[in-house]
Amino acid sequence: MSQYEKFRAPGLSYLLAPCGSVPVFGPEYFNEDQRMIQQTATDFIVKDVQPHDAALEAKQEGVLPGLLRKAGELGLLAVDVPEEYGGLGGDKTTSNIVAESLVGQGSFMVGHATHTGIGTLPLVYFGTAAQKEQYLPRLASGELLGYYALTEAGSGSDALGAKCRAVLSPDGKEWILNGEKQFITNVGFADVGTVFAKIDGEKFTGFLVELKGPGVSTGAEEHKMGIHGSSTRSLIFEDARIPRANLLGKEGEGHKIAFNILNLGRLKLGLACSGGCKFLIRESALYANQRKQFGIPIAKFHAIKEKLALMAARTFAVESMGYRTTGAIDAIAASIDKKAPDGPDKVVKAIEEFAVEASILKVAGSEALWFCADEGVQIHGGYGFIAEYAVERAYRDCRVNRIFEGTNEINRMLVPGTILKRAMKGQFDLMGALGRIAEEAKDPAKLPSAGTGPLAEEAHVVDLLKRGVLFAANHAVSKHMADLQKQQMLLLAMADMMMEAYAVDSSVARARQIALEQGEVKARIPALLARIYLANAVRTVRQRAEDLLVNVLDDAELTEALEGMHRFLGLYRMKTIPAKVAVADHLLERERYTLA
Repeated sequence: MSQYEKFRAPGLSYLLAPCGSVPVFGPEYFNEDQRMIQQTATDFIVKDVQPHDAALEAKQEGVLPGLLRKAGELGLLAVDVPEEYGGLGGDKTTSNIVAESLVGQGSFMVGHATHTGIGTLPLVYFGTAAQKEQYLPRLASGELLGYYALTEAGSGSDALGAKCRAVLSPDGKEWILNGEKQFITNVGFADVGTVFAKIDGEKFTGFLVELKGPGVSTGAEEHKMGIHGSSTRSLIFEDARIPRANLLGKEGEGHKIAFNILNLGRLKLGLACSGGCKFLIRESALYANQRKQFGIPIAKFHAIKEKLALMAARTFAVESMGYRTTGAIDAIAASIDKKAPDGPDKVVKAIEEFAVEASILKVAGSEALWFCADEGVQIHGGYGFIAEYAVERAYRDCRVNRIFEGTNEINRMLVPGTILKRAMKGQFDLMGALGRIAEEAKDPAKLPSAGTGPLAEEAHVVDLLKRGVLFAANHAVSKHMADLQKQQMLLLAMADMMMEAYAVDSSVARARQIALEQGEVKARIPALLARIYLANAVRTVRQRAEDLLVNVLDDAELTEALEGMHRFLGLYRMKTIPAKVAVADHLLERERYTLA
């Protein structure tokens, strides 16, 4: 039996199922092999990468590719590659453990994530056997380094609007590419990657392109706000010729590659951001314990403790959502014969089922890291603005995460949009849930009652909150129907509520699970973190729901709707100040993010 079997759940189940009714995977379930590769990745960053911080920041030639190849020697590039092609054949959880551990040096993290994710995975899932045999063993070892070219000057979020063009040569043996890609990571030193172009200007398609070929060139390195050590250039094709066999997937189906690989990239980016949050918590706790003002360490001040506690609560939420998602994907993937002809397609479909959760994780992770970086700089005071301190570079480096893998605005709008599409196709019983919720809004006697046991009250609050989210969102859908896609502010409000619902459902379910399985003493910190996050989420959702209702209903409808909504989103009476102090004291004593 797979270690993930009991965590199997369909995508979006969090919105409808009672909190904790299905077990959620978390780091407490890592097996011995996963803990070993986690330690290997952590040691590599500390011992091999961070000593080269200055060289990376200066873009010293050969440093980043050299470190990537060294990572390849340790197997840190091979997790996602099947064993028959020289990889480790690892699952998505293990892949994301590595991503979360390779933090503290943003430029290296970006280079590694690009190579192992969008640089390698298109070939893993969409390549032919011959293409895989030719490239995957060398990508897994680091002999070859990968890139991914989708963005163009006129098509960022609108990926399908690409102008790069491919035509078949007169003899039918080669594809001839013309056009330019922009902001391509790793391309200053990479060897092979995926390029998207339109065949005959119409059929959006993926191609495997080696950079050493004729007609392929790169622009100068971009001068960026952060991630200075990573390579970012334009990629130019002038009658570039590539073998006909290097078509990736099918003609006209490049969108399947692009969007599914982006789902995986979003998932990995979210958990990498979780690792970045933990790095900043450590740096901030160490500094707070050492820095004195008015004769005492600033760690003693409640203003500092609140910052650390909120940093940890957001980190716990992202970590809980992230590994819950990978565990559910791995539970489904474990039952798939990956060596069968349709094996890769089935794995892709399993990943696609969690597209909403991947978008949520990307947004939540990147914004949690931005919050932690900002608060980390503030804890450091003036020193946080000085390049000598790690938080200064982390602040600059992490800003791009809200743009990577589709902007946070695009990902937010994908959340309600995808949910509604699935409901219309009968893949998600949204209408049935909305009918029950409407009845509960009218008659409080029909509301579910709280259960018993650890965090029973919190689980009950979460279940009501999820009802409130759907109740409010339904009014926007009913008001605008087919026109809703044009109402971007409403979509963003719906997305914020749905994201908070996933965060609190994952955090409370995980903390409750730890309490039930390991005892309430060991669950003390997870429970405090879940409660702190929940207290903030209830306020956030209530504000967004009220604003949404005010904007879609007239005065006659509004009063009744607000009364119904308030039945779901009442006040969660939690004393957050002592909880924040307890969490901060725990972090400061250990000088790192840890639940134990």
